[in-house]
Amino acid sequence: MKEEMSLVDHLGELRKRIMWVLLMLVIGMVIGLVFARSLIRFLKSVPPANGIEWNVFSPWDSLKLYMNFGLVVGLLITLPIALYHIWAFVKPGLRVSEQKASIMYIPAVFIFFLAGLSFGYFVVFPLAFHFTSSISQSLEINEVYGVSQYFSFMFNILIPLSLVFEMPIVVMFLTKIRLLNPKLLQKFRRYAYMLMVVLSTLITPPDAISAILVSIPLIILYEIGVFFSTRIHRKQLLQDAEWAQESTPE
Repeated sequence: MKEEMSLVDHLGELRKRIMWVLLMLVIGMVIGLVFARSLIRFLKSVPPANGIEWNVFSPWDSLKLYMNFGLVVGLLITLPIALYHIWAFVKPGLRVSEQKASIMYIPAVFIFFLAGLSFGYFVVFPLAFHFTSSISQSLEINEVYGVSQYFSFMFNILIPLSLVFEMPIVVMFLTKIRLLNPKLLQKFRRYAYMLMVVLSTLITPPDAISAILVSIPLIILYEIGVFFSTRIHRKQLLQDAEWAQESTPE
């Protein structure tokens, strides 16, 4: 009976934390909708958008644009809150040292996500846009851009890159729970490099320079993950040795 009540309490806590995250998402979306006009106008005033004319091809496009920006801003605001509640939910099952170590993942995830967003917007997106625009010009095709299509194209580049930039954090977390170790990462390094190159060619224009510009940061991120995985694994080995000594009868 006690275990059943414990499970009910556990599910009740999970429900409460999910409700807090959803409430924060709604608040974040409201904030996003308030600032959507200023944000959209700013993005329209900077390259490459300032050199093109935006159009809408459906009465719903302007509304969808507002809602999409509200959702994106809401997700950005909610991300650290959601990560904190995930940590707080699993906290009772962690040791004190693990609690202190794991809470550091929260700001790291957010920082790396913003870094991927920035890299995608300032580096990859302009390359992709100018490449596709050059193809249209070489074919003497008149470029008429729909606002919905423009931002879909942009976010299809930014979101995957932002998620890829979380790779070091994922590697560190998987090492922490002992699903990965630096030897395994080093063993599959060449395959990981190949995967990074393939991924960079998929999200950039099909030219060597663009692929290299994107693949180099991805490879660096992988090596950062290997470096921190090595440090975490070394500490785990020392802890295992200490526990083995403590449990050995004299």
